[in-house]
Amino acid sequence: MFLKTRQIKKQYSRPSKLGKVHVYNRKKTIAEFRCDSCNDVFEREIGKLDHRRLSNNYFHVCSNCDVKRFAQRKGVERKRVWDLPVDSDIDISKI
Repeated sequence: MFLKTRQIKKQYSRPSKLGKVHVYNRKKTIAEFRCDSCNDVFEREIGKLDHRRLSNNYFHVCSNCDVKRFAQRKGVERKRVWDLPVDSDIDISKI
């Protein structure tokens, strides 16, 4: 689940050709997510993400969890919905 974005400002210094030290700033935008598998909060740099993933239309899994196992579980859940009989009174949004 996508939570929020925030910016981190870092300050660096580099020497010029003449030996003078120049200070410069860089901003980094960080996105915070909640893992859909273990509910831990983790962060990623936006530059390394596809911008379409900054929504709750996608599942987000942290690096501690097994992504393939999570995907297999979600596939089984979807299969249960499609295997329901037509005349059942079960609400499919709660499955």
